[in-house]
Amino acid sequence: MEAEGRQLLRALRIEAAEYYRGHGVPQRMEDALNTLFPQRPADLYGELANYLSKFSKAPVISKLVGRKVLDGVGQPTLEVETHCTVKNYEKRICSVVMSSHSQTLENALPETIEADEKERNHSVNTAVEWVNESLSTMLRDMKPTDQCEVDKMLGEYFTKKVEEKEEIRKREEEKQEEESPSCIPPATALPGGKKAAKQGKKVSVPEKMIPPAEPAESVLCGSLAIGGTSLAIAKAGATVNHVPLYLHISLLKHDQDSPKELTLPLPMITVLNCEKTAKVKLVKEVMLIPPVQLSFKQVLFHSSSKRISCLGCPVTGCDNLEQLLLLMQTACGNIRLELGTDMYLAINCAAHELMDYSKGKYEILTGTFKSPDEMVNMYVELTDKFPFIIALIDPLRKEDKQQWSNICCALGSKCFLIAEDAATCISKLKIDQKLNVPTCSGVVLKYINQTKVSDLIELTGLLDGEQITILGSPDGESSDDSLVDLAVGLGARFIKLGGLSRGERVTKYNRLLAIEEELAENRTLRMSFFLTLFSACNEYENKDWREND
Repeated sequence: MEAEGRQLLRALRIEAAEYYRGHGVPQRMEDALNTLFPQRPADLYGELANYLSKFSKAPVISKLVGRKVLDGVGQPTLEVETHCTVKNYEKRICSVVMSSHSQTLENALPETIEADEKERNHSVNTAVEWVNESLSTMLRDMKPTDQCEVDKMLGEYFTKKVEEKEEIRKREEEKQEEESPSCIPPATALPGGKKAAKQGKKVSVPEKMIPPAEPAESVLCGSLAIGGTSLAIAKAGATVNHVPLYLHISLLKHDQDSPKELTLPLPMITVLNCEKTAKVKLVKEVMLIPPVQLSFKQVLFHSSSKRISCLGCPVTGCDNLEQLLLLMQTACGNIRLELGTDMYLAINCAAHELMDYSKGKYEILTGTFKSPDEMVNMYVELTDKFPFIIALIDPLRKEDKQQWSNICCALGSKCFLIAEDAATCISKLKIDQKLNVPTCSGVVLKYINQTKVSDLIELTGLLDGEQITILGSPDGESSDDSLVDLAVGLGARFIKLGGLSRGERVTKYNRLLAIEEELAENRTLRMSFFLTLFSACNEYENKDWREND
């Protein structure tokens, strides 16, 4: 009976191999095994399944499902679900929720806010339509592991939509010209949107002409669908390959060459948010950069429980910048941490929000103004007095290119000078790395709108060794933790997630903890750049520590 069973098993293997090349597992095979070997070893059928899986078709995309959901601040955004056909069965593989990026200023007029909300809703609705109709049909039967090919098709689709919009715009302009051939010339406008004064009235002229603000980057309605679909496919590719997303991203970046070790990005943890109503306008947020010997759990329990902002951190108001920094020194001292040795600070200046174009100066405090040249001198004095500041984010507008060059010469060996506002459009940065990016130590990259996974891989590859890469959370953050996997897989130096509060942010910190444990357990966690950095800080007493990088 046993010999007959072995013979039947061999015959079934041959038959199943031929059948399985294009179909699922035959049900009669399992019935035959159950009949012949009711007491068979538990791994017999598993061994046969493993053998037959070699002949199966690779999983392919069967459909995409887009839906309108809410982000962490209650604004509409896009969710993309990926469904694949795996071994002849369609199943839901994964989903991602895109973060929304809002450029509406905090002090915007009510009608401006209302118009932005209407536009955001329309954009999300359009993105849902793109995903459920065009993109789902276009990507059907493609392998979720073919990220480059998928992103190429998404890029071509987006380009086509941009061209269609441009054609519509041209037709509308031509129609308007035909209807109103004689147009009254508009009033001359001053930088900052103020109309020219009437003749005979004095106008405050800037002491020195400054470059005008560059127009906001136009965002195509529905562009969320491109970024959401690209990330959803990457996540599906990782799932069908049975690897974590961060490893899948790393394999894509290194042409499927499995990395022996990975380095975790160091978090920039927002601990204080300075509201625009406060007297200090120069500081938007104060971020803590912990050394590796301080665990995330310790940082979490050391954080304050005061009123929490949308950045997930306490809100404070101070009369001047020194008062704010002394407050941080006192707070750290109370828990026996010394700034500059046990802990370091980064300051997000968001200088592009401070410019008074009628005066041509930055308003750093209420009623206190400084020219771009004076700003450079102020930062030099500030870092000399508080050497524990190791990073300044957007200390100047991106248009002040000469001052960026000056501040890099003055402070480049003392602290990181990071451009965030200048690096919002990843697709254009990929084409020309120097576009709108001043001389700086690094850039903050955000996964928003039409950004694709391949764009990030290509751009970080270009920036590696030249500038540090920081993956940052947009304003309208979601609870999707894929950003952390992207940062680890891409080898980002830092990750900027906000404060240790609010579920959509804490979820990402928890994911970072989980990845750290997994890499440590697999012995693939490399002694990071940050450990070397902070060791150098202690050894050389903070003198020219960046030269040791």
